[in-house]
Amino acid sequence: MKTKSTLLFALIALTLITGCKKQTPEYETTVAKTGWENAHAYYLQNLDSAMVKLNALKAVGAAHQNSKQLFTEARLYFKKAEPFASYLNPEVGHQANGPALPVFKDDNNRVMAPIGLQKIEEGVYEGETAPDVFTTEVEMTIGLLNVLRKNIVKRELTPKRFFVATHQQLLRIISFSITGFDTPVSNIGLHEAEVSLLSLQQLYGETLAPVITEKDNALHNSFNNNIKKAVAYLQNHTNFAGFDRYTFIRDYMNPITRNWVAIRKTSNLWEGSLAYPFNFDAPTFFENNSFNTAYFLPPNNSKPTNQQIALGKKLFYDENLSSTKNMSCITCHDPEKAYTDGRAISQGNKGQKLQRNAPTLINSIFQKSYFLDGRSETIADQITSVFNNKDEFDTDVHQFSDAILEDTTYIKMFENAYGKIPSRNTVVIKALSAYMSTLNGFNAKFDRNIRGEENTFTPEEQLGFNLFAGKALCATCHFIPLTNGTVPPFFNNSEKEVIGVPETADNTELDDDTGFYWYYKVDLHKGMFKTPTVRNAAQTAPYMHNGVYTTLEQVVDFYNKGGGGGLGFDLPYQTLPFDNLELTETEQKALVAFMKTLTDTNVEGTH
Repeated sequence: MKTKSTLLFALIALTLITGCKKQTPEYETTVAKTGWENAHAYYLQNLDSAMVKLNALKAVGAAHQNSKQLFTEARLYFKKAEPFASYLNPEVGHQANGPALPVFKDDNNRVMAPIGLQKIEEGVYEGETAPDVFTTEVEMTIGLLNVLRKNIVKRELTPKRFFVATHQQLLRIISFSITGFDTPVSNIGLHEAEVSLLSLQQLYGETLAPVITEKDNALHNSFNNNIKKAVAYLQNHTNFAGFDRYTFIRDYMNPITRNWVAIRKTSNLWEGSLAYPFNFDAPTFFENNSFNTAYFLPPNNSKPTNQQIALGKKLFYDENLSSTKNMSCITCHDPEKAYTDGRAISQGNKGQKLQRNAPTLINSIFQKSYFLDGRSETIADQITSVFNNKDEFDTDVHQFSDAILEDTTYIKMFENAYGKIPSRNTVVIKALSAYMSTLNGFNAKFDRNIRGEENTFTPEEQLGFNLFAGKALCATCHFIPLTNGTVPPFFNNSEKEVIGVPETADNTELDDDTGFYWYYKVDLHKGMFKTPTVRNAAQTAPYMHNGVYTTLEQVVDFYNKGGGGGLGFDLPYQTLPFDNLELTETEQKALVAFMKTLTDTNVEGTH
């Protein structure tokens, strides 16, 4: 489920979050200081303007004839302030602009009502919020913006912060604005994308333009021209349902991100960092190396060596890891089956059925929770659970199995990788984690085409992508470009959703697997499962946590009908819209055609 806003957390945030200690400058500037001060003031002024509009909205109420205009203006001002405001405080920034769904507070086991701009949007556009509740929602959202304001006041704008914040905002345009994630009811995301780009252009002019003009005037002109073209495209294509997202990303956004990388390098003001999920040198968000695996690995294993990866690869195939000597990692994650097992439900160490379907390991490192119920926070935790599970490896994590050393080549491999033969399986788990983190594939037909390396996308496949990122709502859970549920642009949370998967393919009964419910035992979590990647979906049938569907066509049909709620199941906390998506047969076929372009199983498992 998406990271949710809550009334209680907002109160805590307002009382406890008071900003940070003043930072020392992180750079030696070659730009006039007044330019950075003006840019800093720009963020602050627009956040203030957003609050002014929200106060005006609170005064007139949700039903007033001007409420939609006031709401739209508040959102546009927020979008101008969002890059820096949310960079400084990601959690509160996401609260202010997060999905309008209830949230569970694990400190007191309470389910809280959402707040934020998307919740206000529902009141303004759908008119189902009581006036007093609407007033409270607006007040609490203003409170969140005030928290963001305090951070902006206390922390200066530096080149590093500007580069990171802009990188994040460019991804928000692709992942949130043009997909409707930010504005699911009003559908003003295309206009917000335009405002974000114009805002970037203005701030670039205040800060970096003098340096870039002097060092590479052609780059300066290219950047401005590419923003001008992208804005013109948005202004000339305002129909949200019919918007060509494929063309916009490939021909208009990618040139801007390529320029932005070149501007950072040319400015010589900040060289990038491995502390973020992005590879700041990747020219687009669709490269083989656009994302930084070190960010997603546990800190004690974030920089694995080639020797450790090679050891992990060998261990991956070794049945001596299991107490029964008949089960290895490939039992459930076979490279020949896109690192799945092709079964509806995986098979245990005695031939028994396990609990759920095995997901692919390809690109699995790019998430913040593991297993379909999201119970493990890191890839190492996930592997540890397999070792401890009596139905799987059933091996003591704290005791190394000498049976592995029957293959004497391990002796030198362990010494080269870790300096000695281990005494515990924790080292084995680190090596396996290192190897699995390299099983990544971003060179599918879709990637090659969206990068502009080839032009082989068919009209049907292009329609499918545009539906995926638009009308079909797929990309509001399977976020572009990873297409999994790890939420951009901070990638510090992987969504879990309630979608109402049936027990059988005849769609008559709800499956009795309650998913994440086991952890806290609250109704909000019944039937909640982690959002998986859509990449390689054509190779990883059957589908859903119980393997109920054998074809992608069945999966699309399920979502088109509105999930379990649309099928008539009692699901008060379903996170999908209950409404039929009204996809035509042609559109459903196009969606399947697009998903097939996400196939890339050619992963070498090397560093």
